[in-house]
Amino acid sequence: MRRTTGIGLTLAAASLALGGCAALGLSGGGTGDSGGAGTTATMGKPWIMVDQGSPTPSPSATGAGKATASPSASVATPSPDPSCTKRWPRTDWRVFIPVEVTVGTGSVKVEWPRQYDSNYRVAAVPQRLVSGAQPEPTWKAVGAGTGCTVSTTITGLTPGAPYIVWLDAPNTGRDLDGTRHLYSGRSGVIIAK
Repeated sequence: MRRTTGIGLTLAAASLALGGCAALGLSGGGTGDSGGAGTTATMGKPWIMVDQGSPTPSPSATGAGKATASPSASVATPSPDPSCTKRWPRTDWRVFIPVEVTVGTGSVKVEWPRQYDSNYRVAAVPQRLVSGAQPEPTWKAVGAGTGCTVSTTITGLTPGAPYIVWLDAPNTGRDLDGTRHLYSGRSGVIIAK
C-alpha cells in the first residue's frame, strides 16, 4: 500500500494549476490525444483573439453643416379667439385651464375659457380633514358650450366650509405619453358663505 504525503498532494495541485486542462488530458482537441502541444489545428491558439488596429484620429471641429432641431413631442394649445374680450391669467394651458370662482350663499359660480370643444365636469371638493378614506367628489357635468367662456353653478355647499373647485376636461389635458391629467383646472381654497 502506497502512502501519500502532504507534499505529494501539494505537487499534484500545483501541476493541475500550471497545466490547466491539459494536465487532466482535456486538451480540447477532441481527438483523444494526450494533450501534446501542436498536435491538432486548434492547439496553440490564444483564448482571446486580438486584431492589430490603428489609432482613431482625434475629432476636429469643422465649419461644415448647420444645427438642426431634433424631433420632439409637442402639445398644441388653442389660439385665443380674438373676438373674446375677457383676459385670463397666464397659466400653462397645456395642463391647467384658468378658473374663476364667485362665492354665493351655499353655492359657487365657476367660469373658465372654452377649449378644444370639450365637455367638462366640475366639483367643489371639501378641504376639511376626514379620518379614514376621503369621500369621492361629486362631479357636475357641463357641456362644451359655444361662446368664449363656459360657466356653471355648484349648489349645496356648507356655509363656512373650505372648498377647492376642480375642473376636469375629459377631452383635453393629456400628457405627452397620452395619460390624462386628473383635473385640468382648479381654484384656490374658497370659503362658502
